Amino acid sequence: MYAEKYAQQCPDRAAFIMASTGVSVSYKEFEARSNRLAHYLQSQGLVAGDHYSMFMENNEYYLEICGAGERSGLFYTCINSYLTPSEAAYIINNSESKVLFVSPAKLEVAVEALAECPNIEIVLVVDSDSSSLPEGMVSYSQAIEALPSIPIDKQLLGHSMLYSSGTTGRPKGIIRPLSGQAPDSVLPVFQFLEGILGYRDDMVYLSPAPLYHSAPQAAINLAIRRGATVVIMERFDPVEYLRLVEHYQVSHSQLVPTMFSRMLKLSDEERQQYDLSSMEFAVHAAAPCPEIIKRQMIDWWGPIIHEYYGATEGLGFAVCDSHEWLAHPGTVGKVVAGELSVLDDEMNPSPKGEPGTLWFANGSEFRYFNDPEKTAEATSPSGEMTTVGDVGYVDEDGFLFLTDRKAFMIISGGVNIYPQESEDLLISHPKVADAAVFGVPNADFGEEVKAVIQPIDGITGDQSLTEELLQYLGKHLSRQKVPRSIDYQLELPRLPTGKLYKRALRDSYWDEG
Repeated sequence: MYAEKYAQQCPDRAAFIMASTGVSVSYKEFEARSNRLAHYLQSQGLVAGDHYSMFMENNEYYLEICGAGERSGLFYTCINSYLTPSEAAYIINNSESKVLFVSPAKLEVAVEALAECPNIEIVLVVDSDSSSLPEGMVSYSQAIEALPSIPIDKQLLGHSMLYSSGTTGRPKGIIRPLSGQAPDSVLPVFQFLEGILGYRDDMVYLSPAPLYHSAPQAAINLAIRRGATVVIMERFDPVEYLRLVEHYQVSHSQLVPTMFSRMLKLSDEERQQYDLSSMEFAVHAAAPCPEIIKRQMIDWWGPIIHEYYGATEGLGFAVCDSHEWLAHPGTVGKVVAGELSVLDDEMNPSPKGEPGTLWFANGSEFRYFNDPEKTAEATSPSGEMTTVGDVGYVDEDGFLFLTDRKAFMIISGGVNIYPQESEDLLISHPKVADAAVFGVPNADFGEEVKAVIQPIDGITGDQSLTEELLQYLGKHLSRQKVPRSIDYQLELPRLPTGKLYKRALRDSYWDEG
């Protein structure tokens, strides 16, 4: 999020706009604010390679705090704003952060977390006055207001160090080595994405996701470095999203499949009341999109729908537009960057069409921070390939199909079962709002397939619905993939990024077992 070039070329252009308040920050102002914070961090003794963290909801200060690190050679960690105090404390400590930025909305949680964080030297609170803060905390605006708005003497490219969502285990920091380059240098993966996603300086990008997540971080970073205008939603609402597209003449956006699903469940009147003709690219990622949902989105939005698969660490990419997808239903496209290998558990190539673990060569260098064991697990014995545990296969035409995450695989009576297919079918059922499928203990088979369903409003989760859903699944799936039983909950634990927090559901059954 480095914008010096555009602060000079188009100083009055909006760098970003907050959707709910309409607060607009120009490129000139964004550059000045980022520079002031860079001076502050330097004055507090932070040097290249040091770490700091942010624990905030989407707000107008978020991007400049990221931008200060990217021009100071620092690592910045954006913490999931929905974490509990102990969860937040774990990331603050594990990241070795010296400074924490927090918002008033998250201050109570932060205070409790900080009791477990002895290495935090400074806490800055945005949108606040020092007189109202707990002892030892500093008002962000008061700390930087008198500092220079020009760049620090020696600018160096810094990076985000984001954490995995923890859906399959404890969150892990993902770190790339610093290059020692100037901050206007762009990572090769960003250059690649800029080309395939059609980024340009007059585009308007709408971000509906939390800024602590890797996908919006990368997309917004690219947009800011390209001189575009970014519209940031504080939280996703399907009708408001459509209104914003019309109001700001949005050309580009990135969503997750659950956002598509929520828009498709709107009434025809709600979906058709806004003009979406300005949209050129609607990219979705984060999880495979159920076939029926993707078909419905393509029918509605047409050729602007694009899907890409980029492993969390940016190891390689497969990209598919709507035309390719209609010819190869279920695909996430041809592998277009990085060298993909589909391997079995013995690291032998899986035959075409058969699932295996996805390994990428020639990707971005990375490691899991302070976790050499996990880094070793994600690295091939030769050290030439890496994986994030995704499972899929490549067909005869070179198109990639994602099957599931390896960590979600169910082993029932010696049979490997991937639950994604069952989940996709359930989510597409008109009486289902959300669904999770996973393995639970079985005395004879080790595991059996369990589904947990969130019915749509007005539908009761009872035996009648269970029979209907099992009959529906039985028409599409082989017997071993169909859940043995279905439970119901009012709401499933999804992260604001759209990812299903399946581990929390699964662990409750194993604890009981």
